[in-house]
This record gives sequence, structure tokens and C-alpha cells, in this order.
Amino acid sequence: MLKSLAEKNNLNGFSHEEIGDDHLLTGLETPMREDAFEISDDEKKEKIASLFGEIMNVMGLDLTDDSLKGTPDRVAKMYIDEIFSGLNPDNKPKIALFDNKYQYNQMLIEKNISFYSNCEHHFVPIIGKAHVAYISSGKVIGLSKLNRIVQYYAKRPQVQERLTNQIAKELEAILETKDVAVIIDAKHLCVSSRGVKDDTSSTITAYYGGVFNTPSKITELQNYLNQ
Repeated sequence: MLKSLAEKNNLNGFSHEEIGDDHLLTGLETPMREDAFEISDDEKKEKIASLFGEIMNVMGLDLTDDSLKGTPDRVAKMYIDEIFSGLNPDNKPKIALFDNKYQYNQMLIEKNISFYSNCEHHFVPIIGKAHVAYISSGKVIGLSKLNRIVQYYAKRPQVQERLTNQIAKELEAILETKDVAVIIDAKHLCVSSRGVKDDTSSTITAYYGGVFNTPSKITELQNYLNQ
């Protein structure tokens, strides 16, 4: 059952004003309404363009200016077709599994997967790199699919902890193994460009599943990542 608006605005007894800029994770799933896909993408873009035009108008911008008059439409297309396209399950990458014919039974690592996401608290960019590793249980996937899975979950309003876990859980389900690791190192513009305005810090999150959740495998993985 969906939470009431009052409950959402009063998380654990605190209002969103009291929570302020604190980093919150409310669950593994991206918070979505049950009717999220009852209207088409074209209808969504039309509504977003109209509403964003109102925001620009409230800020006093002249929407008749040649440089600005197309901005509401551009923002709407960007939201639906690009930076938030991961909200739509129709855009989930199709993954084909292959037999591990090489009988490679050690960890496979793809590191430095670049991604761009957006903080769900302020809708400003999260820019980072993901490192993904797994040990085959008998099946493998194409390397590019690891990138596509990262990017699919990144292309939605996000919290880094959730993003890390969503990628890991998706890989566990696809590969039918718990032997999955995901490490994300990212810069949050809600920290660097506003608020405390700290441009030097980054945030690291990690998920270690199965055999990766042992000191020896964590050390082995870190050694590879540091090369």
C-alpha cells in the first residue's frame, strides 16, 4: 500500500525541513506511484514542458527570447528520453546469458564504468565510476551489458546506496549467483555546488555478496582495482 503524503513528509517523525540535506535511503526500490505509467512518454513530455515553462516564468525569465523559448521542450525530452529513462521498465536492457565455455572460474572485473545520475533530493548530478565483479556460476554475460545495467539504474533520481544495491541485486538475479561485488565512487553536486560547497570530497559505497564478502576476496578485488 502506498504511504500517505503525510507519512512521506514526516519520515520517522521528522519533517523534511528538519531532515534538511541529510542523506536518506528509504528502501531498495525507487519510490514510484502505482499509476506511474498510465500516461505515455509523449504525454509526460508535454506536461513537463508546460510545468517547467511555469517554473521559468515564476523565476522571471523571458520565454519569448529565442535562447529560452525552446528550453521547456528540451528539458522535458531530456528528462524522459535521457537522464531519467531508467524509470521506465521498458528501457531495461535485454540480457542474454551464455555458457561459460572457457571454464573461467575466477573473478571477472569491469572497472571504471562511467555513469551520470541525479540526486533525488535536489535533482542535481551525481557523477561517478562503478566497479563491477562477479564469479560465474556457469553462465556469463557480455561485458557491455554490465555497463548497460549500471547506466539503466543510474538514469533515475537516485541515492548512491540504493544504486549500488540495485545493480548488485540485478546481477545476482541475472547470473543466478550471490558472488557479485559492486563498488561506486561518485561526486555529488548537491555537496560540491550547493550546501556545504565541498568540491574535493567523493562518496564510496560497496556491496559484497557471496564469496566476495570475505577478507581475502575483498583484498584481492581491491588489489585489482588499484592496479
